[in-house]
Amino acid sequence: MPRIIAGRLRGRTLRVPASGTRPTSDRVREALFSAIDARVDLDGAAVLDLFAGSGALGLEAVSRGADTAWFVEEGAKAVA
Repeated sequence: MPRIIAGRLRGRTLRVPASGTRPTSDRVREALFSAIDARVDLDGAAVLDLFAGSGALGLEAVSRGADTAWFVEEGAKAVA
């Protein structure tokens, strides 16, 4: 079960469909946000999560200080 790995929402689990959605692993999200944090201050940012799937990346950004996250996903099962 995917979860938020850092920030104010840390530890919250994300519900995802049993099949068809492959959430980004904790290790990859940690590496991605480590690189982002080194270059950009997320506080107050607006984030666009394209091909969002579970929404883990956008929700992780909000947990780490982004004010807004926009999610774009065409898969009906992922959005439901």
